[in-house]
Amino acid sequence: MRAIEVWETGGPEVLKLREVPRPEPGPEEVLVRVRAVGVNRADAMIRDGSYPLAVTNTRIIGLEIAGDVVARGERANAIALGARVFGLVPGGAYAEYAVLDAGLAVPIPDAWSYVDAAAVIEVFCTAEETMLGLGRLKAGETVLIHAGGSGVGTAAIQMAKHIGARVIFTAGSAEKIARSRALGGDVGIDYKAGDFADAVRAATGGEGVDVIEDFIGASAFQRHLALLKPKGRLVLVGSLGGSDAAFDMRVMFPKRLQILGFSLRNQSIAEKRAITARFRERWLPLLVTERIRHIVDRTFPLAAAAAAHRVIDANQNYGKVILTVD
Repeated sequence: MRAIEVWETGGPEVLKLREVPRPEPGPEEVLVRVRAVGVNRADAMIRDGSYPLAVTNTRIIGLEIAGDVVARGERANAIALGARVFGLVPGGAYAEYAVLDAGLAVPIPDAWSYVDAAAVIEVFCTAEETMLGLGRLKAGETVLIHAGGSGVGTAAIQMAKHIGARVIFTAGSAEKIARSRALGGDVGIDYKAGDFADAVRAATGGEGVDVIEDFIGASAFQRHLALLKPKGRLVLVGSLGGSDAAFDMRVMFPKRLQILGFSLRNQSIAEKRAITARFRERWLPLLVTERIRHIVDRTFPLAAAAAAHRVIDANQNYGKVILTVD
């Protein structure tokens, strides 16, 4: 089969299309003929060496797929051959075939294309488990969501608004701010136009926020602690601004702040099954009825994975970038 492997780290040019052996499903896995792949920031970080490969037997990157079941293990017979499914994988997505744990296989709604399905699960599961799970955001509270034009950001804005929270978000252009406001964001901040912390204080009358969905990391860490209200929760989802933070922890004591971290990729199969079940129960019905929307920015063929990564590296996308696999 054809697949994109990572054998050296660097820019998008290291992504090469190769002929590799087709994987075989384990007892509780299905083999999927991949039709579409969600491109995630983590993929680009694995490629450039800032995020390790998953502990698997493959150098094929990619964390979410959509496609057709073509084979199955002996304990995966509940899924029909030919079924259209999507789901999370620990790696191996940038390929014509990939194995998927049967407990993570979600049926693709009839009205959805493979591209639609590949744009959903990683971002909505991440937003659910971080902002709503760890962050415990609830109605009437205020959340600051960074990267409001990203896949996770566009999902988180809609989810927060759906539960009745006030949504402040950052983005890097007027266009992205306008589009995220249309999704339900209350206050959009152009992080290129000045210090986002000053803008958050202005938007909240100096009170700050209850929860922060943080993709930045070290460079914004102290500012985030200062922005949190008493009993506020800082949820670390990424470290685009560095991972080594020195900070004055004394701000945490009187406000009783919490710092929480999360990585979807590193969860066990049992944990991912529970995460997927929560997604299917709470958010999939809303996506099917379009009360909440998944956002697809653009698609590229598998052979053009390097071009897709250039879009991600440059933050040119609004929503998800998808690879299609013929």
